[in-house]
Amino acid sequence: MITQFMEELPEGMSTPDFTRKPIALTIQEGKSAVFKAKVVGTPTPTITWSRANGEIHFHPDLCLQKYDQSSQEHTLEFPKVAPEDADTYKCFATNEYGRAICTVVLNVIEGRINIIICLNHTTPYFKPVMEPEEKVWEILLSADKKDYERICAEYGITDFRGMLKKLKELKREREEEIAEFVTHISTLKHIEVSDNDYATIELDMDLKDPSSKIFLYKDGVMVPFSIEEGEAMKHNLKQVVPEVDFAVKIHEVKAEEREDVLFQCVLTAPMNEIKWYGKNALLSYSEKHNITVSEDKLIHKLIVRDCLPLDAGIYAAVAGIKSCNAWLIVEGKKIIMFLLYNMPDTYIKVELSCRYFPLALSNSYRACIIYLDKVNMRRYTMENTVSHCLNICHCVLPIILDPPRFDKEELEEFQKPVTVKKGHKATFKIVYTGREPIKVQWYLEGEELLEGGNIKIEVSEGYSRLLLNKMQRKDSGEVKIKLKNEFGTVEALTQLVVLDKPTPPMGPLEIVEATSSAIEFKWRPPKDSGGCKIGNYILERQQVGRNTWKKLGPIGPEAKYKDPDVNHGKRYCYRIRVETEMGTSELMETEDIQAGTKAYPGSPSAPKVVSACKNCITLSWTPPSDTGGTNILGYNLEKRKKGSNLWGPVNRPDEMIRAKEFAVKDVVGGMEYEFRVSAINSSGAGEFSSPSEFVFARDPKMRPRFTDSKIKSFMIVRAGNSARFNINFVASPWPDVTWLKDGVPVSKKVTISNAEGTSQLLIPSAERSDTGIYTIIVKNVVGQETFSIEIRVTDEPKPPGPVELDENVPGTVTISWTPSPDEKRDDRLHYMVTKRDSNKTKWHTIADRIFNNKFTVCNIMPGREYQFRVYAKNDMGSSNPSESTKWMITTKKEKLTVNVPKPKPCNLQCPPKFIVPLKMHTAPEGYECYMSCAVKGDPTPHVTWLRDNISLNTNTNYFISNTCGVCSLLILRVGPKDTGEYKVVAESNMGRAECATKLTVRGKSLLEH
Repeated sequence: MITQFMEELPEGMSTPDFTRKPIALTIQEGKSAVFKAKVVGTPTPTITWSRANGEIHFHPDLCLQKYDQSSQEHTLEFPKVAPEDADTYKCFATNEYGRAICTVVLNVIEGRINIIICLNHTTPYFKPVMEPEEKVWEILLSADKKDYERICAEYGITDFRGMLKKLKELKREREEEIAEFVTHISTLKHIEVSDNDYATIELDMDLKDPSSKIFLYKDGVMVPFSIEEGEAMKHNLKQVVPEVDFAVKIHEVKAEEREDVLFQCVLTAPMNEIKWYGKNALLSYSEKHNITVSEDKLIHKLIVRDCLPLDAGIYAAVAGIKSCNAWLIVEGKKIIMFLLYNMPDTYIKVELSCRYFPLALSNSYRACIIYLDKVNMRRYTMENTVSHCLNICHCVLPIILDPPRFDKEELEEFQKPVTVKKGHKATFKIVYTGREPIKVQWYLEGEELLEGGNIKIEVSEGYSRLLLNKMQRKDSGEVKIKLKNEFGTVEALTQLVVLDKPTPPMGPLEIVEATSSAIEFKWRPPKDSGGCKIGNYILERQQVGRNTWKKLGPIGPEAKYKDPDVNHGKRYCYRIRVETEMGTSELMETEDIQAGTKAYPGSPSAPKVVSACKNCITLSWTPPSDTGGTNILGYNLEKRKKGSNLWGPVNRPDEMIRAKEFAVKDVVGGMEYEFRVSAINSSGAGEFSSPSEFVFARDPKMRPRFTDSKIKSFMIVRAGNSARFNINFVASPWPDVTWLKDGVPVSKKVTISNAEGTSQLLIPSAERSDTGIYTIIVKNVVGQETFSIEIRVTDEPKPPGPVELDENVPGTVTISWTPSPDEKRDDRLHYMVTKRDSNKTKWHTIADRIFNNKFTVCNIMPGREYQFRVYAKNDMGSSNPSESTKWMITTKKEKLTVNVPKPKPCNLQCPPKFIVPLKMHTAPEGYECYMSCAVKGDPTPHVTWLRDNISLNTNTNYFISNTCGVCSLLILRVGPKDTGEYKVVAESNMGRAECATKLTVRGKSLLEH
């Protein structure tokens, strides 16, 4: 059960919860028992344990509470359980935001094999002679360690160390022999008796096999003994075996047809097996009956599978001479009776649903009484009360669900918290409805309440009342009522608040000020205010050395007080109580506080080195445990070089160090220093701490590492401009920095500048020959690091050569031009084509990012005059255009003369043929790529584009067109996935033609001017 102390939890905080709950245990008396639990929660919860009857006595021999850091398990251990340890235990997990409770039961089975050996002084017997060496080892095995030396001297053993080694081996062998028959042995002690007296030796042991034989030895020689006390023998052995009984008996079980049921019992002593009977017949393991036993032989189970009405009856468990029995009740469908009314001469149709057969009845009966046969649940009898005519049909009638429920107004009234004073009674009542019988259960903080003692539960028809007498503060918590019948379960919650006097205020005391004129201090509020708001704190004061206490009066609800009426140098003690409407708490007495005297603080801990480099050493320390009665104001820090006796201040006397950490920058690289610190309060500076360890003022060794988060690996520079590249790094000791161009040292033209933590490469006036890959190598004794950047030097391209126009296909113009002289030196160079016709005077772009030297223009209109320009472009810009001559397709106007020729057979069909093939393409990533070709054929062929033999015609990432035989494919943004072989397939009934090319995609580039 989890209780949350506030409505909304802060972000990141949570109430405690059990990820692993302790489980109930049934343990033999004398064995160990362990409850284990795992808990989560933020902040980390505090774990406590309690028991229902009495308190837990924590002692190494009785009970231990532990926490395992590795497994994060909280345990409650009983080394040897006793009958009085049997109880109900609770585990509480609490933090400031809530509390979780888990309840667990410990059952203890009493009884143990007890052997009593009685030795009397009546009848002597003769024992066989034993070898001296064998006898001395038997004596040593049973002797105390303090008698070893005496026995060795008596039998002449001189090798004492060898004796101990052999004795250890013999004890181990003896323990292994005992372990084959006995699992536990205890209460065996040495005894002393006088002559002519009786010697009684008692021991408890657990036998693995209760039928084992027991023998008696004296000094290693077996002695005869009698079983009955009346026999005249010197030794008498009495074995007491505890009776086996049922610690938990089997209980009555109710089940519906086709369900599995479980009978379970717990024995007081282990037994390998018990006998199970069902309706006076011995049961054995089968598909119908599953019989199991736990590892400790205490818990025995019988499972009856797939219950039928014939399985109902009395089942019994027999252990030795003890037995217990219980009923198995198998419930079938209940007998259901319906009364159907109808007016005379009125026809009705009754529809009854059946899980076995569909059913429809039509009758004009005035009254029908339907009886359901309980045996086979498939037959009912319908009786006409007027004519007494019987009709038999097959049906199972539906059952109306009626779960328990609360009235809304009653539930709202019940959910209001109930507040009572300590010692008074609390009453809870709620009304409910639902099909009887209804099981009513009341809970307090998750634990079920049973009638008895201070608890009284009243259950009547339609309501239940809970009466709790003599309430205590610890009884506060959540009260729950749970109702259950065959149709469902419902719960209702409310809160019980028990008011009581508050607990005392909590320490430790925090001294804000302790001067010659005033003492000011703070404390913590009480752990439990008794459920009421704090009204006042009541203070009393005593001057140390006097017997009287001066009442300072109520000071209000704030846990803070300033006492101005003090004498310089005197010590004072205060008593603090909490006052609420329920009364006044017990007092909290403070320690003595001195007013105004100089009480210097103790020395802090020795400074610890946080970090060190050649120009700075950072130190930290912890404050002193003795603050001198006032707050610590600051610290003084001193340093000393190794080999010197002179301490020098680090901080100025009027500038104390406020924090508990300081970075000393006044150091010389390579020197070794030690430091000490003193604390300062209102009285002054205290004693210096012990010196720190010696530390060198030098940088720690570090492998070179580049520190820039994003370093560009590609740079474009305009020819004639300077190229500059900076890179930052860290390394210790100072590394060697080397620059290479294309794997060889850079030329003298390149300027390299190295400073602390950075390096710069500068090309003053870049030329195309400076293009290449530049690599920096940073290396020291720890390791090395490298980085490469590609620098490309280029310029605005030169214009392409003459432009030529050609009409290969009617309605189109193929533009071709001589490549720009810079095309071979710049793989990022491409072309742009613009057009102007006689209807429009402006130039507009018809194609861009063309990486070949030819382009086909479609939709050329006859009668218009066209002119084209071609530009070379790269990352620097565009070249001057190369302009074509004017182009025009003339329109001939002639007289229309219709000559009807004689029909002649004419076949113009031809297979597909590519008249302009595809060209190879290389495009930068992110740019546009345009492919085109021209094909002819009659009939018009069907054109398919493929990449790596995969059709692209339906791929929306590509723009494909086919106009008058000019086939084109456009990729708006080229990516690495577009690399591959592109193929155009033209097919018709006359044949097939193919044309292929390859597209290569280059990486992105960065442009720098």
